[in-house]
Amino acid sequence: MQENDGFFRFSTDELPEKDRLSIWREVFGRNVVKMDMESVGSEPFRSEADIYALPNLTIASVSSSPNRITRTRALAADGSDDLVLGILLSGKCATHQGKRDVAFQAHEGVLWSNDSPGGASYDTPIDFLTIAVPRTALTQAVANIDDALMQLIPRGNDAMRLLVGYVKILQNEFSQMSLELKAAAGSHVQDLVAMALGARRDTAELAKGRGIRVARLLALKSDILANLTRRDLSIETLAARHGISPRYIRTLFEGEEQTFTDFVLSGRLERAHRCLVDPRFAGHMISTIAFESGFGDLSYFNHAFRRRFGATPSDIRASVASSRKSAQ
Repeated sequence: MQENDGFFRFSTDELPEKDRLSIWREVFGRNVVKMDMESVGSEPFRSEADIYALPNLTIASVSSSPNRITRTRALAADGSDDLVLGILLSGKCATHQGKRDVAFQAHEGVLWSNDSPGGASYDTPIDFLTIAVPRTALTQAVANIDDALMQLIPRGNDAMRLLVGYVKILQNEFSQMSLELKAAAGSHVQDLVAMALGARRDTAELAKGRGIRVARLLALKSDILANLTRRDLSIETLAARHGISPRYIRTLFEGEEQTFTDFVLSGRLERAHRCLVDPRFAGHMISTIAFESGFGDLSYFNHAFRRRFGATPSDIRASVASSRKSAQ
């Protein structure tokens, strides 16, 4: 197990194969997630779990070979009263709790209770995302929360899609986040969970102005940064990909006192700057770097670059080359 300021990693990779399942069942299964488990099939058992603890929220990413898990009444009594939203990222699952059975697959989700007996079967390798939220938080946000337990949340649920994207970004940035930022991120995740489950009207309005807004903007920014080099990157194409209006995108950026155009320009300039200081691109012409960073006009690139960095692209490259030579 690895632990680092609210982040915990568990993996069977370093365990001896013959003892792998028994150790995993005891250390991770019964002590961490309060479940018993058994392997399915002839392949060696393997599992890995990354757990992120935030204020009033726990996120876990789990991958596993086929297995069956069971939460007995005794194990359930030893756990918390959190409600857990489980979202399959890949694979298939059949789960049960009380008198309800749900079969679900990739990009679908189910809410269950941590303090009730139940179980699940994974007959194929799976990748799973779970989000544990205190029952009181969801009881306040979602009317008749017990009616949402063990009900399939189908793919296409917009809030759940935003939730998965937001959690991935959170996980990537987790080690750099302050406690205050983790608390804010936890609130945003709770908003998205509530929206995915069908939040009350007042909670939904709050979530739209808080968690939904933040998650949507982060998803847009991630999309932009992944497509900076495309000449056809525009607010219209971005809006079409995300199923929202260009006007809404402009509003989201205005909330940060920025425009879509400014964000794209900043990203492209940062990309060009990284290439200019990277020795692997020393043989590339500056015009090539500019065009490959998404700029279509060299004069505009030079003007924008100098305004941003206080030096020309040639000056930056020459300065780096000089520093590198002095260090030799």
